[in-house]
Amino acid sequence: MGYGNSNEEGFTGLEAAIVLIAFIVVASVFSYVVLGAGFFTTQKAQETVYRGIEQSTTNVQLIGNTYGLSSNTTEGIDQLRFSIGLVPGTQSVNLEKMNIVISTPTVSPKILAWTNASSSTKDTNFIALKNGIGTTQSSMTSGDQVEIQMNITAVPRDTKITLEIRPGVGASYPFSKTTPAIITANNLIY
Repeated sequence: MGYGNSNEEGFTGLEAAIVLIAFIVVASVFSYVVLGAGFFTTQKAQETVYRGIEQSTTNVQLIGNTYGLSSNTTEGIDQLRFSIGLVPGTQSVNLEKMNIVISTPTVSPKILAWTNASSSTKDTNFIALKNGIGTTQSSMTSGDQVEIQMNITAVPRDTKITLEIRPGVGASYPFSKTTPAIITANNLIY
């Protein structure tokens, strides 16, 4: 009998060691899974924040002056020209997906889309020329300066023009200009 009692006590200690090792292995696997899920969630949250910042900030900015051209000075300004560029640190912008909304106090908003034609159609589209010359550009990268040209319904003197540039990605960029009191063929619009 003494032999059987000592054998059972040793076996019970071995069982306890095996159960302890099993708990440690299960706990380490579980903690690895939980940490992996936490890292994955953190990475997705970071991507969401960066994407949100990209969507909420504007990518384009107005560079220089806005000019209004008039083919008939008694009617008003019928073409606008201004240059845009990218805000430092932003990626390229697809101009094909960009829209420009234009309105005046007497004319309801009109949405103009990009075109690759040599000139724009009145109140329908705009063209984008790199540095104001050459062929129409379909995209804009960091360091580029693109001149936007659009033909519009004639805007008379002393009239506020509201423009909103809506890039494909990012927030819109609104600005307003007022036609001068005396309209000539070429006008600087403030």
